[in-house]
Amino acid sequence: MDAEERMDKAVSVLQHNLSGIRTGRANPGLVDSIKVEVYGSLTPLKQLASIGTPEPQQILIRPYDATTIKDIEKALVAGDLGLNPQNDGRVIRLNVPPLSGEVRKKMVARIKELSEEAKVSIRNIRRDANKAADTAEKDKEMTEDDRDKTKDQVQELTKKAENSVNESAKAREAEVMED
Repeated sequence: MDAEERMDKAVSVLQHNLSGIRTGRANPGLVDSIKVEVYGSLTPLKQLASIGTPEPQQILIRPYDATTIKDIEKALVAGDLGLNPQNDGRVIRLNVPPLSGEVRKKMVARIKELSEEAKVSIRNIRRDANKAADTAEKDKEMTEDDRDKTKDQVQELTKKAENSVNESAKAREAEVMED
């Protein structure tokens, strides 16, 4: 059961990473993970401001504390998103330009990279679970049949997790490639 939790965690980490990949549309996930230096520590942007997308090509960031707006703007520039923040004193607007064909291909390559990393992680979890089952059988904590049943269950979990990874990656690729 530990293996199932770890596989689910690997899939959710992938989905979080995919949300940060830019598509042609504005998405709050693009700036969610940006850390801002305020009050002497690094704080995630989503804890300092409300983030919305009033238009398909624009992200609107409204700080809860107006004194942090300059720090947020500096963090957005340093975040190297390729987006130019426009600060009017109350809110920051980020205009998301449409992606060029070359940039789209790079994004798809990055999606494939992230999904492959997630699959490797899932396979490592499978290996650990199978090793634990073998050890338990050697130590007479479970029978040979139970060990084989456990390995079959682990393989089912692995297939389910890998399918989930593939579906998430495919959906994100489709979003990146659409105009």
